Amino acid sequence: MSLKDSLRVMVVDDMSTSRGIITQSLDEIGIKNYMVENAGQSAYQKLTQTPVHLVLSDYNMPGMDGLGLLQAVRGHQVTQRVGFILVTGKPTPEMIQVGKKLGLNNIVRKPFTVATMKQAIEQVVGRL
Repeated sequence: MSLKDSLRVMVVDDMSTSRGIITQSLDEIGIKNYMVENAGQSAYQKLTQTPVHLVLSDYNMPGMDGLGLLQAVRGHQVTQRVGFILVTGKPTPEMIQVGKKLGLNNIVRKPFTVATMKQAIEQVVGRL
């Protein structure tokens, strides 16, 4: 799958600054086909209606956090095969363990470089 041509991504983060940094990184990588949501619940609702290949989600959000979104995505037949990368400033061993059990594909630690984000995306997309 060509990153630039066909990859559809959803970015989920409650902080506009973080969403901007992630989408700027996607632009620099050459990924132009992305949607942005500011909450886990609204992202999940959109994901059940609009197919994407990959979700880049913050962990710490009010309401449905990143692992809650991951669990909802993996439990829904339409979204089970979606790649999922958790983007967080403070990954904990428990977060990683729970994430792996739920089918988390990768974690990107904030702050990140464009190269780090690109590598994480390429690793996940290569497994889809």
